[in-house]
Amino acid sequence: MNWDLPTPFTQPITVMSDDIDELGHANNAVYVRWLERCAWRHSNALGLGLEEYRELDRAMAVVRHEIDYLASAYEGDELEMATWIISWDGKLRMTRHFQLCRKRDGLTLLRARTTFVCIELSTGRPKRMPEAFIEGYRKGMTETPEGF
Repeated sequence: MNWDLPTPFTQPITVMSDDIDELGHANNAVYVRWLERCAWRHSNALGLGLEEYRELDRAMAVVRHEIDYLASAYEGDELEMATWIISWDGKLRMTRHFQLCRKRDGLTLLRARTTFVCIELSTGRPKRMPEAFIEGYRKGMTETPEGF
């Protein structure tokens, strides 16, 4: 794949019949579900899964999605979703970049950015990241080119 950045965390996706809308291609809402699933799997790989979130009474909650739908995906397409943590302040906010490519031709179907904020699960209020988040997400941070 021709990834936007080096060393992505990737996840394979197969477009299923339930993903297809009335227009005959994967529905836009399905892409959002794929973004979320990829982010969760990357967090789990960094040692920050739902169990750790609950123990720490913290979570990373989405506050903004920016999605560019570049081409359609169709039933049976084999895709690869990539993600990188491209910025974070080590306190409250973190931003991920995503790229979705079709395996057979390498075409990029989607690019997205999602901004997360750390919240306290028990109150739902923004709360500073615990040290476990700082250490875990630092391992997933990608060096990004100037202006990316």
